[in-house]
Amino acid sequence: MSYVLEPIGAVRSCFTAKFGIPRQSGLASNARAVLEFYPPYDQASAFTGLEECSHLWVEFIFHQFKATEFRPRVRPPRLGGNQTLGVFATRAPNRPNRLGLSVVKLERVEITGGKARLHISGHDLLDGTPILDIKPYVPYADNLPEARNTIAPAPPALIPVRFSEPALEQCKNHSARLGQALQPLIEQLLAQDPRPQYQQPDPERRYAMTLFDLDVAWHYWLKGESHGVEVCSVRRLTSDV
Repeated sequence: MSYVLEPIGAVRSCFTAKFGIPRQSGLASNARAVLEFYPPYDQASAFTGLEECSHLWVEFIFHQFKATEFRPRVRPPRLGGNQTLGVFATRAPNRPNRLGLSVVKLERVEITGGKARLHISGHDLLDGTPILDIKPYVPYADNLPEARNTIAPAPPALIPVRFSEPALEQCKNHSARLGQALQPLIEQLLAQDPRPQYQQPDPERRYAMTLFDLDVAWHYWLKGESHGVEVCSVRRLTSDV
């Protein structure tokens, strides 16, 4: 027996490329997005009462993961990319049906002309991600203090992030244009160290990620056994601004 799942909408996200996206939702509270819905699922009446909820479950499709065959074992980034686990013991996108599930904060319900859009934050969703469904987060049922996962028992350790003077000025300029405070968002993303965990921090290597229409470039610095990130530039992809 087979089923056809029809997307009810799509995500309009600050994350326009996969590299640099938080590995879980809730790790970057400054990451904002809008959930837009297709007719007839955008009717305002379908969202009546949702404003009483602080958080949502979003069910979606990993639409940019191009799986060619089922792989029963994967290499989770949390384990450094050197160890394998069964795919069903992870949240890897290489799944039989490429389905994803994230908890996000509902900032507000926007109603315009009888149509609804949802403004969210703390997400881990790529721009254009197809939405299959949303459901309210129910704290008494969904928050389980006794739950455990010894593979990922705590959030990843954070590393220091600093900005060059040009990068700070560029953040200020683009923040005003985009209506989004860029410096705290970039800090939250890079503090989680998005590089592949099997790579050693290399001060000579330059990394970059795409955020909105920006190219955010950084390099690592080393001090004894510790390391951190310095943001070099935050430039628009279509210009040198």
